[in-house]
Amino acid sequence: MEMMLISVCLAIFLAFLFLKPLFTRTTTNKLKLPPSPWRLPVIGNLHQLSLHPHRSLRSLSLRYGPLMLLHFGCVPTLVVSTADVAHDIMKTHDLKFSNRPRTRTVKKLIKGTEIAFAPYGEYWRHMKSICVMNLLTNKTIRSFENTRTEEINLLMGKLEKASSSSSPVNLSKLFINFSNDVITRVVLGKKYSSEGGEYISQNVVRKFMELVGAFPLGDFIPKLAWIEKIRGLDKKVEEVYKEIDGFLEKAVQDHENADEERSDFVYMLLSVQRDKTAPFEFERRDLKFVLLDMLFGAATTTFALLEWTMTELMRHPECMKKLKDEICSISTHRLYVTEEEAEKMNYLNLVVKEALRLHPGVPIAPRQLSEDVKVHGYDIAAGTQVLINIWAIQRDISAWGPDAEEFKPERHLDTVVDFQGQNLKFIPFGSGRRQCPGSGYVVALVEVTLANLVKRFDWKVDVGAMGDDKPDLTDAIGIDVCRKYPLIVCPSSV
Repeated sequence: MEMMLISVCLAIFLAFLFLKPLFTRTTTNKLKLPPSPWRLPVIGNLHQLSLHPHRSLRSLSLRYGPLMLLHFGCVPTLVVSTADVAHDIMKTHDLKFSNRPRTRTVKKLIKGTEIAFAPYGEYWRHMKSICVMNLLTNKTIRSFENTRTEEINLLMGKLEKASSSSSPVNLSKLFINFSNDVITRVVLGKKYSSEGGEYISQNVVRKFMELVGAFPLGDFIPKLAWIEKIRGLDKKVEEVYKEIDGFLEKAVQDHENADEERSDFVYMLLSVQRDKTAPFEFERRDLKFVLLDMLFGAATTTFALLEWTMTELMRHPECMKKLKDEICSISTHRLYVTEEEAEKMNYLNLVVKEALRLHPGVPIAPRQLSEDVKVHGYDIAAGTQVLINIWAIQRDISAWGPDAEEFKPERHLDTVVDFQGQNLKFIPFGSGRRQCPGSGYVVALVEVTLANLVKRFDWKVDVGAMGDDKPDLTDAIGIDVCRKYPLIVCPSSV
């Protein structure tokens, strides 16, 4: 009996010696995770999202910190809300965060490999290089100046007609058509508008942007994916896909059936498709969705920026006057403001920067982590979805001061922030490898258009949302955030 007790004690002692390092290692190596709000079973933190995720995520970050971990169903999601944390994601560890999540809805809408949601790699780099070299270099952007001039003059003519009849005008609709007309001429070689009968309805474009920006329940809780079919989401996605694909197919066929080849972007992509020596297979569906990236990316960003900038200028007449004074002092001899003149207008550039700060075209930039990494002392696992809240970063009081919510172009005087994403407190076009390459195109078009709008007309809103003469600031929903309600104004010729 005594020997048995000694044997048991010895066994326990030896087991303790061998197991203690394991327990110590487990404790030592325990992952340190970012702070998280309390979550519900199954759905996690999904109930804390509103129709405007950039706003609800910012509210949560003010309580839980600039780097927080949420759980959308079974999907861990890292939310970034300040510039210093964004620097770790988009600069220090940019390569590891260079993928983008493709939701179930995105896969159904974009049935090909394009650029916006393509995984980071050789194909993505090659296609981005093709798009930049053929559409987005400074030289190429300047080469389309005549196209922009013609479309701006057509826009001015419509506004002159409304002014002469003292009629209110839906400026949002005019901006949508204007942006689409310019970009289709640049990308597709001709104008596709409602007058010609070959166009994508703006209702479908709006639905597309809403669907791409949605948080699909089936991705986060796979067992509840059937709910999306019952509520008609799958049917809506298929309808939008068919109209967009039909439009793009018609545009490609127009080029294939043309009597002679031109040097526009579609012909260039067709030549890439026919090139059998390319290091990857470039199918027809891929070609169409690369076109979709170029069309929707440029047109929706341009439209939203024009709309929000005019909204803010009408809400701040002192800024409108200061801008008009600058424009008239530089453009003195002609009715039309040229791009060369617009480039000299410093306050115009500040106004566009401030509009982009408060109203970035894409308020949340999604990324996906490809391998384990440590960020700000926290352990983040591979596969984690990342949401960089650009909207929150650009309204951060610690970076922009107590008046961060106010429209104040002068705040950009004597600062080094630009549109290139180098200063992480101002990243309206993103930063790092996934930065939008079309910022130069958008800014050039918006600045010269605004200069002509402000020089040639005075603007007013009859009755605003609050019963005053100021347009409202209500957001729409979607991956891009434009105005929820059209901007109805009364232009009068100067």
